[in-house]
Amino acid sequence: QLQLVESGGGLVQAGGSLRLSCAASGRTFSRYTMGWFRQAPGKEREFVATINWSAGYTYYADSVKGRFTVSRDNAKNTVYLQMNNLKPEDTAVYYCAADQYGIARQHPRDYDYWGQGTQVTVSS
Repeated sequence: QLQLVESGGGLVQAGGSLRLSCAASGRTFSRYTMGWFRQAPGKEREFVATINWSAGYTYYADSVKGRFTVSRDNAKNTVYLQMNNLKPEDTAVYYCAADQYGIARQHPRDYDYWGQGTQVTVSS
């Protein structure tokens, strides 16, 4: 089992920034592709960003491209999501997830382990 714990969410005004962290434990973190997803009330969980094991490849949803940056530190077993120029439509619970078989996959069903989520609220 791989345990994932997100942190860093909160309330921010539009145009502001937040940095989410996801700390992993239990298995070899560096073997996994990591992804960030979000889910707003009444909506399906949607893909935000993903990063491969070596951090050599990243991929973003069009809605966050140019504003969000995913990174990882395998020595610290942590993946990050830097979110800049936040908009009210970014309001959601943000989840990190681990994919042990694929690269750059965007569907939640492809991810094997999930964190509990952290709330991000962007006020207008």
